[in-house]
Amino acid sequence: MELLLRIAQVIVPVFFIVAVGFAYARRARPDLGGFNRIVLDVMSPFLVYTALAAKEFQLQDHGPLLAAGAMLILGSGAAAWALSRATGTQPRSLVPVVMFNNCGNMGLPLALLAFGPSHFGAAVALFSVSNLLHFSIGARITSAHARTRDLLLSPLMLSAALGFASAATGVRPPDLLMTGMRLMGEAMLPLMLFALGVRLTALQPQDVPRGLLGAFARPAIGLALALLLAWALGLTGPTRQQLILFGALPPAVMQFLLAERYRQEPERVAAMILLGNALAVIFVPLALALALGDQ
Repeated sequence: MELLLRIAQVIVPVFFIVAVGFAYARRARPDLGGFNRIVLDVMSPFLVYTALAAKEFQLQDHGPLLAAGAMLILGSGAAAWALSRATGTQPRSLVPVVMFNNCGNMGLPLALLAFGPSHFGAAVALFSVSNLLHFSIGARITSAHARTRDLLLSPLMLSAALGFASAATGVRPPDLLMTGMRLMGEAMLPLMLFALGVRLTALQPQDVPRGLLGAFARPAIGLALALLLAWALGLTGPTRQQLILFGALPPAVMQFLLAERYRQEPERVAAMILLGNALAVIFVPLALALALGDQ
């Protein structure tokens, strides 16, 4: 009973904000174009930098988690490629959807609520590694014409590089500036969940059949690999918990933007992503039960 209560304390606030965004969008039909650009170009970089550059974040303590996260992403891609061959699905559509998860919109708020501020830097580090692979390997998988250089020079990736540099060297801005930067970044967390709720209004009944494969494969393959890697690498405690939650997250919303940019079956990709995020109500509680159950 105590475990169920703790899981509820984590997921109810997250899905409440998503539900508010969904309800508001059904009524107001907001245009989030400008909002999304502010989140990606301003708030996200501040969040990433301040979490990685924080004095309590020790980069050397999270090496095994970051390595396991990278292996999970690459392993998910290999499994997705085999699945695409077996099902006759276009690999450039399915593989990135299964490889990359929604560790931003959903993963960061969940990690903060589940594991607390002291372990939040580890979740942001996983988010940064995922974005690095997504904007390089993931973009090239989506399209052979992707300009990886432009993606890697985005504000989000530059802030991650500066954050890791600050974590390694201890050089960071004065606390007065860090406080303002942290407030700017933390404001992004509920806004990302709200935006996710808005996006879910685009899911239509006819999208369900073509979206089921990617929607289920992403968290199912990721969760299985997370458990396998945690066992094989001997991960314990918060490191194991972070990896299990990371593995079970739904597909990354960012992948739809790449699929749309490079005209790689954007309707099918959108169906996989939206349905996968809706199915998070099943896989996220399961992952939390597995992660928190050993405490």
